[in-house]
Amino acid sequence: MISFVLGVEDLADTRFALSPLTETVLSLRVLRDPGLSPMHLPWRGSVLGRIGGLDTGLLMSLVAKRHTLPGFLTPRPATFAPDFEEELAEVGRTSPDLVRRDLLAAHAPDPLPGPLRDAAAGDDAPVVRLRDAVCEALRRYWEIAVKPLWPRARLVLEADMTYRARQLAVGGARLLFAGMHPNLRWEEGVLHIDRVIGSFRVAAAGRGLLLVPSVFAHKPAPPVIPEEPPSLVYPSRGLATLWAPEPVPAGAALVSLLGAPRARLLGLLGEPLPTVEIARRLGVTPSAVSQHLRVLYATGLVTRARDGRKVLYRRSSLGDRLTGATRS
Repeated sequence: MISFVLGVEDLADTRFALSPLTETVLSLRVLRDPGLSPMHLPWRGSVLGRIGGLDTGLLMSLVAKRHTLPGFLTPRPATFAPDFEEELAEVGRTSPDLVRRDLLAAHAPDPLPGPLRDAAAGDDAPVVRLRDAVCEALRRYWEIAVKPLWPRARLVLEADMTYRARQLAVGGARLLFAGMHPNLRWEEGVLHIDRVIGSFRVAAAGRGLLLVPSVFAHKPAPPVIPEEPPSLVYPSRGLATLWAPEPVPAGAALVSLLGAPRARLLGLLGEPLPTVEIARRLGVTPSAVSQHLRVLYATGLVTRARDGRKVLYRRSSLGDRLTGATRS
């Protein structure tokens, strides 16, 4: 178990961040072991046929038998949303001693696999070459496997952060962590993370807590070294919507009648959805969605119903007939 003791100032300094590099590195686990998350099988299937030209032996060797990963590959985001190249450049500046330490620690007690054995060398030059080779392999892998997915993934992650921030505002730290994952437990000012490798209790001591949602994380992952500032990569909500098909393009006649934005929105509402989720799927602002929903509701093309604090919208039977959809 790893525990973070968080004071009032630490909770005040709790923040969220995105990390495309962390997503890229974590996705290697799914490629190596598809059983970790069946939800990712559509992505995995689409990627396997496109990475044949990469050094997959080197990439797969980064994931240890226990699914641990070298810490230097996932540096702490310094800003809310660093870009991939910015994060990778930081990895490229990692000292040989730190590269060696993290690779050995990730694979312990097993020996380093063949592609990583240069990390055990006493001389720094082989370690530097290995570090640079890993960076280049990750750059090429990102371009093929993760970058095409990133715009949609980022929308999912930002929706998760909006939800978590509201939980924190409404119910404090207890509500924030209560629904994040079964392995997390908030108790008397201490955040406990169960079922992780390593065991220590450390005081945040004014360093705050960094929360990084991930579409590829299968469980919460804190730093495994107590000297690192408190942070937590955790599984994001809404993963299933990441693989949902794009809204079917509206027919020309429907676009002419309603306009492209409203026709596309109406095509999406085959299931009940709140405004924020509609906005996320369409990649627009909630206020823009609200304006179109008011018109569609006033013309009887959508219905609405309240579910707690949320208002859910769905195509009406008239909307179904207009789009040619079949009501399920």
